[in-house]
Amino acid sequence: MTEVHVYESVLACWQDCRMCGLEVDHVSHIWKDNEKVKPMQTSKQLPVIQPGATPVTMLNAPASWPQNAPSSFHMLSKPSGATCNLDCTYCFFLSKEKLYPNSRFRMSDDLLETYIRQLIESQRTPEVTIAWQGGEPTLMGLDFFKRSIDYVNHYARPGTTIQHTMQTNGILLNDEWCAFFREHQFLIGLSMDGPPAMHDTYRVDKGGAPTFHKVLRAARLLQQHQVEFNILTTVNAANADHPLEVYRFLRDEIGTHFMQFIPIVERINERGAIGFQEGNIVSERSVKPEQWGNFLIAIFDEWVRHDVGTVFVQMFDAALASWAGAPPALCIFSETCGNALALEHNGDVYSCDHFVEPKYLLGNIQQRHMIELVASDQQRQFGLHKRDSLPRYCRECEVRFACHGECPKNRFLETPDGEQGLNYLCAGYKAFFTHIDRPMRIMAELLRRDRAPAEVMLILAAEEAQLQKAFAKAGRNDSCPCRSGRKFKQCHGR
Repeated sequence: MTEVHVYESVLACWQDCRMCGLEVDHVSHIWKDNEKVKPMQTSKQLPVIQPGATPVTMLNAPASWPQNAPSSFHMLSKPSGATCNLDCTYCFFLSKEKLYPNSRFRMSDDLLETYIRQLIESQRTPEVTIAWQGGEPTLMGLDFFKRSIDYVNHYARPGTTIQHTMQTNGILLNDEWCAFFREHQFLIGLSMDGPPAMHDTYRVDKGGAPTFHKVLRAARLLQQHQVEFNILTTVNAANADHPLEVYRFLRDEIGTHFMQFIPIVERINERGAIGFQEGNIVSERSVKPEQWGNFLIAIFDEWVRHDVGTVFVQMFDAALASWAGAPPALCIFSETCGNALALEHNGDVYSCDHFVEPKYLLGNIQQRHMIELVASDQQRQFGLHKRDSLPRYCRECEVRFACHGECPKNRFLETPDGEQGLNYLCAGYKAFFTHIDRPMRIMAELLRRDRAPAEVMLILAAEEAQLQKAFAKAGRNDSCPCRSGRKFKQCHGR
């Protein structure tokens, strides 16, 4: 075993490594066997932050520590705003440029320092994740991120583990970028939507040209430099009906062992605009609920029989957390949310990456300290609303423990009894969570016995062998051994 990829806490109990789980379309940090991330060496020592006290090193800090401030939170920073060197037709964030007319969309060095300092000051845990996204963050240039490392070295508290992550389209990556990532142990999320034809349907450059070959080059560079990376794949109208082709391509051709699948749901508002959390109809590029469920089910059935412990699919590991009774690994499946925010290039903080809209603007870290914005009543209410607005139909659902209504951005349908707030993807999630119940129960039980969840593959293989023997002995009018309740000739005997 050379490398182990594990999500937050659930699988960590059976491997000698640990991974910190992030949210929705973000990356998760990896530790390698016998090579754990070392605490950052600092040139300036800051005291550990205690509730109710303000260290003297905290410039512009609140007079007293907010009592309802979370001990940790995730801030997704967008140093180049919504600007990008691609023109992906399903990208919800490109339209956010309109929020900042005449902006250069570049984070200043002063703001960069303020961001790093306040982020580290605001966390009361020994691990701090500095996450970069866009738009396309590499448009800032490599020197910008080198300066970010300098600020981290300056402000990190003794004993703090700093984890660096970046989500990128990979177009600008070269040997210099990858050497930097390797040196500072960045975890990279690389966007790729499957084989060339599927990827290039929507992921095109500003001239409408395909981009797959450039992304493949980026993946090979990351591999050559031994940079840890995940593949983030959106599930859309072009690839939703080809789950195994996508999964096997990423696993066998690209060689990744860590995958995230993100459903594309583009709402169209009354003005015909896309990119805002308005409207109850979706674009033709969006994945259909049933497609989403079938996509996950097909990949799960392949994974649970062949790849448990060697390939890590974020959705499956998050589900195992629910069945094992562990804290949710993803904010979308938490009962409440509000601890995954977004920082724009000018210092504006929004409630969530998917809610970068004027009414979800919390303030600016150049006017108020970050922890005040995170702990504000507005943000706490945003997080509680996820639970409090859940329709009765969802509250009584047998798979609520695994779903909790998923992300509020997708809750724009009516329930069968006419109540607002049903998730657009509900049918797909319900089919998926119902389908995986028994294998998840087996893996959860294995965990409770301090055994590897990968043993589920042997258990299912033995059951399949017994079932095949029973099929061979069954008469046409016998009950089918699969326990469907139908006669064998009408079921597996057809």
